[in-house]
Amino acid sequence: MTNSAAPKTFADRIGRIEVSATMAVAAEAAKLRAQGASLVDFGAGEPHFPTPRHIKDAAIAAIEANFTRYTVVPGIPDVRKAIIDRHAADFGSDYSIDEAIFTAGGKLALFNTLQILIEHGDEVILPVPYWVSFKDIIQYAGGKVVFLETEESESFRITADAIEKAITPKTKAIILNSPSNPAGSVVSAEDLERIVTLAHQRGIYLLLDECYVYLNYEGKPVSGGSFTFAKDHIIVLGSLSKTYSMTGWRAGYALGPKAVVANLSKLQSQSTSNATSFVQKGAIAALAGSQQCVEEFRAEFITLRDYMLAKLAEIPDVTCTKPGGAFYVYPNIGAYIGRGGIKSATELATRLLHEGHVVTVPGEAFGTASHVRLSYPVTKENIDEGVRRMKDFLLKL
Repeated sequence: MTNSAAPKTFADRIGRIEVSATMAVAAEAAKLRAQGASLVDFGAGEPHFPTPRHIKDAAIAAIEANFTRYTVVPGIPDVRKAIIDRHAADFGSDYSIDEAIFTAGGKLALFNTLQILIEHGDEVILPVPYWVSFKDIIQYAGGKVVFLETEESESFRITADAIEKAITPKTKAIILNSPSNPAGSVVSAEDLERIVTLAHQRGIYLLLDECYVYLNYEGKPVSGGSFTFAKDHIIVLGSLSKTYSMTGWRAGYALGPKAVVANLSKLQSQSTSNATSFVQKGAIAALAGSQQCVEEFRAEFITLRDYMLAKLAEIPDVTCTKPGGAFYVYPNIGAYIGRGGIKSATELATRLLHEGHVVTVPGEAFGTASHVRLSYPVTKENIDEGVRRMKDFLLKL
């Protein structure tokens, strides 16, 4: 007799994750554009500025000089030195070249870090709302996500007291994203130091997603990497994407203990190998060159944030916390769920896209059920038109 059961095709781990919600929204929007729809896009999580000229010139010069071959896996020494020098100058950290690795985007730094740290059953504390990929990458590694709820009435603020209460004997890591995607919440300097100390004392790894660290609108940017006493348990996950408007370049990095970085390099050697050679040269120009563009971007984002909040305030029954950083607003549209047959934020965002031609990302992707995320690095004219369409759609429900 033969076994007629169909063979298993895919590994269990791929079933533990879903397609990125933001990528799914972008794909659906692209389909509508191809059909001729004129969309206002608040979905994309990227600056609207072109990459600064000096960064582009450095990469172009590298290509012209035939700097297009393989490099060492963790990145050429010059790019790693630029990373640690920039971080030390801005935050007072103290990393060496062999405590830094350059990666094909900040997401890869996060993915690889969780892969080398997390065993099946390890718990990872994740504040809610969270960036869409955190949950899935933890689950892919076999970890258990411990969701840490925050209060919208307190602008989704993350506190050391709340973190401490969530810790169990199985806690292996804590993820902090400050300023955060999607709500723009910022961990205070005082709470950050307490969390760093708490993690260090208990032997828990603290993963600091600093993608938006320079887009802190509540004061001087703060990095957990500045607390050098806790270096053994801190891993800084950085990205040039938002800071320098380099999203398509895929330029990221990790800073951490030598053993962690060595294992990140080992894993990277068997996956992507080095990040693109000439992108590394562009990254050096970004990190070591003038930082005036960073300040200009930041000032423009603050202006656009305030403009977007003022426009959203004109929509009845929509409330929105004031983000302390990043470049998103996270309005509560819960008053409209239940109207017009809409049963969820996902359904509302889908209908808003198809009927109102406004691109948003539903809150379920970030762990909440009554919100949509709007990315505001667009023109004021686009904000005017997009919010007008959103208001018209909601009031007709």
